[in-house]
Amino acid sequence: MLGHANALVKLAATLALTFFGLLLVTFLIGRVVPIDPVLAAVGDRASAAVYERARIEMGLDLPLWQQFLIYVQKVLTGDFGQSVLTAQPVLSDIARVFPATLELATVATFLGVLFGVPMGVIAAVHQGRWPDQVIRLLGLIGYSVPIFWLGLVALLVFYAKLQIVPGPGRLDIFYDDLVPWVTGVLLIDAALARNWIVWQNALSHLVLPSAILGYFSLAYISRMTRSLMLEQLRQEYILTARVKGLSETRVIWRHALGNTAVPLITVIALSYANLLEGSVLTEIIFAWPGLGFYITNSLLSADMNAVLGGTIVVGSVFIAINLLSDVLYRTLDPRAR
Repeated sequence: MLGHANALVKLAATLALTFFGLLLVTFLIGRVVPIDPVLAAVGDRASAAVYERARIEMGLDLPLWQQFLIYVQKVLTGDFGQSVLTAQPVLSDIARVFPATLELATVATFLGVLFGVPMGVIAAVHQGRWPDQVIRLLGLIGYSVPIFWLGLVALLVFYAKLQIVPGPGRLDIFYDDLVPWVTGVLLIDAALARNWIVWQNALSHLVLPSAILGYFSLAYISRMTRSLMLEQLRQEYILTARVKGLSETRVIWRHALGNTAVPLITVIALSYANLLEGSVLTEIIFAWPGLGFYITNSLLSADMNAVLGGTIVVGSVFIAINLLSDVLYRTLDPRAR
């Protein structure tokens, strides 16, 4: 019991320290970037008196340490300030746009796992032969080719030329607001409303951006699965299982892959977290109204409250996913405890 209590205390301290570091970094970014938040709020035509009054109201006349304490207090109470771009609380804006990013990253991760894990297993089993070379080449392309270039080419080919997928956005414009907002994830909300026409349209819009992100995820997952499988295939228990007469399919897909499941969970969790924070370019190219698109527009409009609020949310999600993967790792593998 004492050991578990100590572990929980250490975990809580680590999380608190990590989150404190995240807040410190975002606060310093807000003070270092060459963007005047007061000017963004009052406009460049405001008088000096209006400018100074707004500066005092925003607390920018206080010492930095005092500004940081106020900043931490506000963040802990869910107050990220008001967006200059939308004139709404930043937290409300994030709650509105984050489900779109969550939907895109979740489907992309599902595709990455669905195709990446079997490809990694096949590459490991056929190490050095042509299936391995082809899969490694596909993974190398996924790592090397800029994602914005892939997105533009995909739009040109599949939307502009072949016209087999719809254009950018989450829905065709005449389907907007036809299903009530419940979760913000269109596929779920349309299914709950039993509006299968909107569901099909939302899915068709999701295909191309999720495939682009899924390819990026596939490259990482297949490479890591291959490495984990190669390590397992060298173990003595694999030789023992083969000597006992077990089928090669059972040896590979049940025993070897089964023993990679625990570290593979961490790989998939990290891939998911990377997609949640790294889908900015994909969202911009496909006009996907998610968190990355929101942060980019806010940055271009010098809306630092929105930029820093979005950064904190992304960082918090990354911390939470890492924590979840660590808990699952320790739960499934007693040796890690």
